[in-house]
Amino acid sequence: MRQEHAETIAISAVGWLAGNDELLPVFLGATGASESDLRARLAEPDFLGSVLDFLMMDDRWVVEFCDGQALRYDQIMQARQALPGGVQTNWT
Repeated sequence: MRQEHAETIAISAVGWLAGNDELLPVFLGATGASESDLRARLAEPDFLGSVLDFLMMDDRWVVEFCDGQALRYDQIMQARQALPGGVQTNWT
């Protein structure tokens, strides 16, 4: 997946989080971000990666987001891998 497409998916995830009254406070508390950070940091690939990291913490969140966006469930991981810090390290 190209980084531009990954960023589009992550920006959609930010919008989904912002519209989720139950999950948004969990995200803000877990990351230390503020609601203004959501808007101000949309152009930062590192921040977008952290949004996808958070989303992938719970399979139910992945399913809800992907179903709402008509995405395959594996596209979240693919998008995360395309953003900075998303490359999996092979230690062997």
